[in-house]
Amino acid sequence: MNFDGLIHELTRTVELVGIAVLLLGALLASGAFLRDWSTSGLGDAYHRYRANLGRAILLGLEILIVADIIRTIAVEPTLDNLAVLALIVLIRTFLSFALEIEIGGQWPWQRAARGAPHEPPART
Repeated sequence: MNFDGLIHELTRTVELVGIAVLLLGALLASGAFLRDWSTSGLGDAYHRYRANLGRAILLGLEILIVADIIRTIAVEPTLDNLAVLALIVLIRTFLSFALEIEIGGQWPWQRAARGAPHEPPART
């Protein structure tokens, strides 16, 4: 197998991992929704479902961006390919940003200023 074939297989594998994360995340979020619905009601379960589904989508998008970067840089780093990569990353970054706002209900820098609970504690 030549270098291009190896990179193609590698990017295909990373893409499949990204798709698997999306599907598994959707399944797990749906299962949690059904469990939460029966215990805490539809309203609370719905909001948690959207947040969990959004997190799965964010992770899946980040993995798919990795595959795009590998493919563009390793296979054919032409200006056209780099422009397409930049556009793909821009669109996916916008989607990620919009999902982050939807999940958190605030701008990301507002959460950072308040000390987000999901951030690891500072080491002293």
